[in-house]
Amino acid sequence: MARYDPGVRLERLDRLHVKLFLAIAGALVGLTLIAYLVFTWTFERGFVQYVNRADDARLELMTDRLAEVYEREGGWASLAGDTDRWMAMSRDALGLPSSAEPGQRRELPLTIDPRLLLLDANRAVLIGSHDSAARAVLKPIDSEKRIIGYLGYVPRIERLQSLERVYLRRQHQAFAAVAVGMVLAALALGAGLAYWLSRRVRALVHTTHALIRGDYTARVEPRGHDELALLARDFNTLAATLAAAQQARRAWIADIAHELRTPLSVLRGEIESLQDGVRPLNQDNVASLAHETTRLTRLVEDLHTLSLSDQGALSYYREAVDLADVLRDAVASRRREADERGLTLELDLEDDTMVLADETRLAQVFANLLQNSLRYTDAPGRISVRLRRAGDAVVVDWQDTAPGVAAEDVPRLTERLYRAEGSRNRASGGSGLGLAIARAIVEGHGGTVTVTASALGGLGIELVFPRWTGAARG
Repeated sequence: MARYDPGVRLERLDRLHVKLFLAIAGALVGLTLIAYLVFTWTFERGFVQYVNRADDARLELMTDRLAEVYEREGGWASLAGDTDRWMAMSRDALGLPSSAEPGQRRELPLTIDPRLLLLDANRAVLIGSHDSAARAVLKPIDSEKRIIGYLGYVPRIERLQSLERVYLRRQHQAFAAVAVGMVLAALALGAGLAYWLSRRVRALVHTTHALIRGDYTARVEPRGHDELALLARDFNTLAATLAAAQQARRAWIADIAHELRTPLSVLRGEIESLQDGVRPLNQDNVASLAHETTRLTRLVEDLHTLSLSDQGALSYYREAVDLADVLRDAVASRRREADERGLTLELDLEDDTMVLADETRLAQVFANLLQNSLRYTDAPGRISVRLRRAGDAVVVDWQDTAPGVAAEDVPRLTERLYRAEGSRNRASGGSGLGLAIARAIVEGHGGTVTVTASALGGLGIELVFPRWTGAARG
């Protein structure tokens, strides 16, 4: 026999669709019951007040008729001893039939008579129940501006008689039927809404589990324009982003493996040729080995720099730096190489372009930009560097001549290991890390990097740094 586990039942109840059903249906049922109670109470109170007001209006007629009888007969003795006359006079004053219909038993008027009393001027009961006198409301009977007696009646506050009670009971039954219908409708509505909402949430849950399993192609079908539909669209965007990140990670690993394998393969081949005596161990061959080792070291250092930037651990020694001086030094160090390649370096530098930055890191940024322009600009060509102030910012406009870059490649040039040319030929392309490192350093200084097509026909890069207005370093 299976063992009863209360935790399993609680777990089954602790579901979204159960909570939604209980919340929606419970709220609607509660509102229905409150409406039923309030409506029946107000109806009953209003009905009682209506009947009492109607009784009061009829009793005004009764008091006038009783005053006439008293004046005509000189007292209450004759009326007090004649019950039939009291009943007939009551019917006549209230506009009721004086006798019963054929075949019916003659009886008192159902609405007032059983509760009527006649009292003299001293409030002694002449007609009616003595037990009801204490609860009766007395209406004075006036004759020639003096009270000659009282007409008493018991108000209908707690109980109604005959037809009124039947009518009220039927209204209660009708209200109860409406309340039951509303409760059933509330339960059905709560169940429908709970199922509809939880079904959409379950779709998100299933797709989430698919993403956890590594299926980044899973998507949720957005339905409508409500918050759940917006959540589904955002979820699909997240799934697409994860898929792109997964693909980029794989491409990143493949690119790193390629970039590391190439210099290692060259080194291995040259070392094996030296070991086998195919190539002599001389200064030129050793220099070739040193060149490949330097390239490999630079690649590893670039990867390390990007790794530190991702972790927020890339250190900066910030001080007031004149950006014009840093640009002059960077261009001067590569001007000879530019001349050898048939390229012209142009500088247009404004004054008062101080920034709070790490001068060594900025030099690394401009060195990477120069290397990129020197590598990809055809001779005879031109590299234009302009430094200007723009309000609270300092802007570096970097332009070079043809060849340009395809429009679809421009936004990706600052991605790691991305190179616009299709081949991996090292004669024309570097590792694809220079612009990515430049962007990381500039953003680390609170600046921005924007890559566009150059008006000169090549590539345009705009670097924006926050301008520093304090005192210059001494």
